[in-house]
Amino acid sequence: MIVRPKVELYAEEHSSTPSPLLAQVAATTRATMERPEMMTGAVEGALLAMLVAMVRPRRVLEIGTFTGYSALSMAEAMPADCRIVTLEADTGIAEIARGHIAASPYADRIEVREGPALDTLPTLRGPFDLVFIDADRPSYIHFLDAVLPLLGEHGFVVVDNVLHFAITPDPAEAAAVHAFNAYVAGRDDLVQVMLTIRAGVTLIRRAAP
Repeated sequence: MIVRPKVELYAEEHSSTPSPLLAQVAATTRATMERPEMMTGAVEGALLAMLVAMVRPRRVLEIGTFTGYSALSMAEAMPADCRIVTLEADTGIAEIARGHIAASPYADRIEVREGPALDTLPTLRGPFDLVFIDADRPSYIHFLDAVLPLLGEHGFVVVDNVLHFAITPDPAEAAAVHAFNAYVAGRDDLVQVMLTIRAGVTLIRRAAP
């Protein structure tokens, strides 16, 4: 994360406490996963939940399920008739996420689809009111181009790790994040704001006609 650990901890301590369900998913992820830092943190999970509570979407699309923490964060805050479709490329991780979701009260609201997102996205039908992108960073431009046609009239996109270039030792990955940020900033048909939360979050919507 780009935020200093002391500041991140302070923000977490002064945000609403994650539910027992989310705390258990987080604890299991940290104990069992090779790269637990890939999990959406408590503060960012709370941000997603707040956005869902504010916007009250009917359909949510997530690219990058990991162990299910972010999908469950959103599910806890969404209306009962809302549904989440979440895409996970790794079959083993998808099964772990399904286990966490099945053990929650939201199993009927979250659908996990396996396989490369760029293969799955053309098979989906919109509209989606909220899209959360947190997956393969070199594919971010392709993800955005694929989800914009699926976005509802007043929908918006949340993109994670947009400041990841500041912490990654991989120059190719850093270049991909820079390229995505420049791509978004250069589009006159989009409006965006970049937030310095965790490893950076950008909120994107269509510009008014």
